[in-house]
Amino acid sequence: MARRSYGSGSLSVRSDGRGRETWYGSWRVGGRRVKRRIGAKRTPGGSRDGLSRTHAERELRRLMSEIPAPVARDTRRTLAEAGEAYVTHLEEVMGRKRTTIQDYRGYLRRHLIPSFGERTLDRIEPEHVDAYLHAKLGVGLSAKTVTNHLTFLHGLFRFAVKRRWTQQNPVAYVDRPPQPRQGQRRIRFLQPVELEAVLRAVLDDDLGQLERPLYLCAVMTGLRQGELLALKWLDVDWVAGRIRVADNFPRGRTDRPDTPKSHYLRSLPMPDRLGCELERHFQRSAFRSDEDLVFCHPHTGRPYDASKLRKRFEESLGRAGVRRVTFHELRHTFGTQMAAAGAPLRAIQEWMGHADAKTTEIYSHYAPDATNGAAFAERAFGGNRGFRRVGPQS
Repeated sequence: MARRSYGSGSLSVRSDGRGRETWYGSWRVGGRRVKRRIGAKRTPGGSRDGLSRTHAERELRRLMSEIPAPVARDTRRTLAEAGEAYVTHLEEVMGRKRTTIQDYRGYLRRHLIPSFGERTLDRIEPEHVDAYLHAKLGVGLSAKTVTNHLTFLHGLFRFAVKRRWTQQNPVAYVDRPPQPRQGQRRIRFLQPVELEAVLRAVLDDDLGQLERPLYLCAVMTGLRQGELLALKWLDVDWVAGRIRVADNFPRGRTDRPDTPKSHYLRSLPMPDRLGCELERHFQRSAFRSDEDLVFCHPHTGRPYDASKLRKRFEESLGRAGVRRVTFHELRHTFGTQMAAAGAPLRAIQEWMGHADAKTTEIYSHYAPDATNGAAFAERAFGGNRGFRRVGPQS
């Protein structure tokens, strides 16, 4: 064969000893030689099966383009280094929520860095990612948790490729574990009579005077625990009869609320009973400026401890003798009661701050039947007339 120009690789033909010949390609990538089987060689004058030299050249160039050149030594990053840069980028540039950033740092510290060690990104192959997936599933992590890890890792590699720290994203070649099918789960919530029992069971102490309006506000607005604890008096609009949600207080620090990305501020109606209860709470409170928290600790004015709130709520449920629900499930009481009152699901979605309408659909079965199906069922099966005759008659 004629001599090829430098860097264009080389083609060779090998015989299997039984008269069949195969094209092979060879080229260098970053000082190492790569060899690949190209395909069977076409026999002159025979069938059109196999590759001619022109076709083999074309396939060689395609294979050469798919195997990237190695990353320069001075631009290599370990997963720990790239992970820190990526999380900082998400926090400072992309504006991800503080709780999300905490979760990502946890993925790195507890799982990804211990698994991949000091291996640089350009040395992480799809088989390494696949081994990580199986290892984490093997120690009992759920498919959803492992998928969250891989989603984060995929974003990290995409970030690294843009900065030329690596040439490929190995996570893109790994299948995610299937999520287990979840059957319909009955949501838990308090019936109105149960709520009244819980309110009566609240202790008559300083914290109890705070908790009674807090529980009522949770039920009648559907606010999340963190949103309730971050609520300020300036967020309570007495004139308009609305409560505005501008802040959240997850994990002990203020953050923006879980609200659709199109707007971070939402408002919802404040019924008269809640307005009167908040007015009495306002008059009792020693912290009544616009910037003071509505449900602050009655002695210090600082945010009420979330763990103490949940513990005392469970104790109130026990004294009331009602079903056990979590504090978060008071949101379901709001959702089911508003749906049963005929409120449009789109409005409920807006009030509850659901980014996805599918989340709100769990309350659709508690709404009045818009098809008037009960009347049709009564006509079909009610009384003593028996079933209606349908279909051909003999």
